[in-house]
Order: sequence, then C-alpha cells, then structure tokens
Amino acid sequence: MPSAEIKSEIEKANQQAVDRMMEADPVWVGVGEARKVIPGMKSRMLLHAGPPIQWDRMSGPMRGAVVGAAIYEGWAENQTEAEKLAKSGHIEFVPNHHHDAVGPMAGIISASMPVYVVHDSKFGSNTYSNFNEGIGKVLRYGAYSEEVIKRLAWIRDTLAPALEATINAIKKDKNGVAMKPIITQALTMGDDCHNRYNAATSLFLKEITPYLIQTGLDRSTLVETYNFMAQNNFTLLNLGMASGKAITLAAHKIKYSTIVTVLTRNGTDAGIWVSGLENEWFTGPAPVPKGVWFPGFTEKDANPDLGDSAITETAGYGGFAMAAAPGIVSWVGGSVAYAIENTQKMYEITCAKNRNFIIPFLDFQGTPTGIDLRKVVRTGITPTINTGIAHKEAGIGQVGAGMVSFPLEIFKQALKSYAQKYGL
Repeated sequence: MPSAEIKSEIEKANQQAVDRMMEADPVWVGVGEARKVIPGMKSRMLLHAGPPIQWDRMSGPMRGAVVGAAIYEGWAENQTEAEKLAKSGHIEFVPNHHHDAVGPMAGIISASMPVYVVHDSKFGSNTYSNFNEGIGKVLRYGAYSEEVIKRLAWIRDTLAPALEATINAIKKDKNGVAMKPIITQALTMGDDCHNRYNAATSLFLKEITPYLIQTGLDRSTLVETYNFMAQNNFTLLNLGMASGKAITLAAHKIKYSTIVTVLTRNGTDAGIWVSGLENEWFTGPAPVPKGVWFPGFTEKDANPDLGDSAITETAGYGGFAMAAAPGIVSWVGGSVAYAIENTQKMYEITCAKNRNFIIPFLDFQGTPTGIDLRKVVRTGITPTINTGIAHKEAGIGQVGAGMVSFPLEIFKQALKSYAQKYGL
C-alpha cells in the first residue's frame, strides 16, 4: 500500500480509537469474588500489575504482595512458606491486563478477593479492579503484616458485602453508578483522578450513601463502611482505574491505530500495548520516581515504579490532567507551574482534546487524550505520570509519592514492530 494511503488509514484508525475512548461509558454495576466474576480466573492464580513477570524477577514490593496474598488465601502461614510456594511454580502469575483487570501498585488480585465490576454501557465490555486499602502499610505496596491481612479480611467480610448490597439497591433505580460524570466533575474540583481523588470520593459517597442506608444493614456495619471510605481519599482510585480500563479497551485492537492503550509497570519492567498491535508487550526497565518522601525515607529507599494505575493517563486524566489539580503538588512534589507544564507537554504526544474531561485553568480545554506512538518517538517526549512510591524491600509499604516518565526505548520497540507488521 502506498505511504499516503497508509497514512490515511492510520489517521482514520486513530480518530476511531479516540472517538471510542470518549464515547465509552463506564458504569459500576457489581461487586463479586474474583474467581467468580473475572473470566479465566483460577484458584491458584495471582493477577498482578504490569507486563508478565515471574517470581525470580519480581521486585521487593511485588514479592511482598505475593507473600501477603498467599497468607490471606490460607496457602501459607508465614513469609517463609509463602516464598517457598511462590518459588515452587504452584502459583500462576498473570498480568491483570490479560483479564481486563487493573490494580494499583503491585496490583495483586487473588481468587477470593472482592473486586468491583465496571460495565461499559456503550461498547459492552466488563472491567475489574480490587478494593483500596488506604495508604502506607498496605498489600499493594508490598506490606504483609498481621494488620494488613486483617484489613484485607475486613474488606472481604464487611466492606464488600455492604457495597454489594448497596449496588444492588442502586440497580433497582438505575443501571448502576456512572463513573464518567464523577471523573468529569472531580477534574473541575481540583482532582486529577490518579493521585488525588478527594473530590471524586466525596461525589461517589454522596451518590451511594442513601442506598447504603437503605440496605438494612446493622448500624455498626453502616458506620464502619462509611467511615472507612470517607477517611480514605483514595477510595475511588480503583473504580477510577477500572473505568480507565473500560475507556482504553474501547480503543484497543483497531487495525492501523498507533494509539497506546496500556501503560503499566510491575516494579521491574515498564510495558505498553498499542491498539493496532493488539496484546503484544513492549517492555523496558521501570524507572525510579522522583518525589516527596514520608518521614525517615529518601530516594535510596525507593523501588522502581509499579502499578496499572497509569491506565488513568492512558484514558486522558491522572497526570495528563495535573493542570486541573494544583493541590496535588503537595503530595507528589514539584510546583503548580510544573503541573501545568506537564499537562501542556502531553498535548504534544496525543491525538485529541477530550470532550468530556476538561481543565478550567486552561480555558476549559479538554485533557490530552490518545497517546500516539509516532508522536512519542518523533518528539522524544514520553508519558509522564504521578505515582505512589513503594519501599524496595518487601514488607515495608509506601514511602512517598512522586512523578515518573516512561522509558522512550519501549515506544521505539513498538514503532519498529508496527512498521514490520504493516510493511512500512
């Protein structure tokens, strides 16, 4: 095919991809046990963030999360037993993205963990994410102490049933909780919807609390459930990520499209998917974030970045919308000017301005949406996201928050593969 014709096909495919991203309509519709609702989930399988990885290459926080999940599931009594099991090959490790799921940081989802179910009412896909534990010493950052396991059990035994009853009550009135309007409004209220979910969590609670009360659960459960969510500004992170996965999934597997549909990290590798290259992974070393540290920690303690949470930037919010969230710099570092500059740079590597997600400070421009593989390689500007920072050793947990950019090499790999596939 002549180059002019191929260029035309690419432009049409990319326009279709970004249109589908903006038309996608993620709606929270359910809560369920992972093995019962995630297609292909198995009892001795652990889903994880990032591209494929096995135990021998896992970073400290990823290993810590695997240990915690094994103890939580009852497969092991302690760290030693869990590590022995992980080395034995009797646990199957699979990326969340292979099952249309996402999880922050280590992103571990085990068989009996409760997950959110998000349905794209426009294109029909279902996506999934686990529940948010809060910040600090939590499983997703590689902690696995007794308090971590107890919290996970409480989430399974109290929070998840309460939210399942709540969504069932909501569905008597409507299809579920539409997530796009919450994200849209939160971006005008100072959130970026990656590392700042203060407004989004409040909007979510405002919508679901009347139904939570209607469930008929006892007063103690109601109070515990509400307080846990209200006291954790990251309550909506996981639902925001599942929504981002639904949005980007709508743009995936479009022939000729150079739109990036997955950005993710596992603490060892960073990886991407490209729409027109389907589920082919392109990977390189995960970079170490720069940021703000919890008391007693420094950059020397930081693990290379991990998590599926960059699905938010892939969908057009998160770090790409930092100009909407000046307050975030107190959490991830930098300055308000840097937050604005980062958003403006991302316009250079994207195909569209989002018609749903807008930034008041930038004269109500839409957020940068649709990362174009070609533009990344041509400009040398790679997607820059905000992120939490895990300690490099297993068991310690979160030590800060900051900023990180994806390595350029993986985009070059992808473009080379694209050229080979399409005969360029």
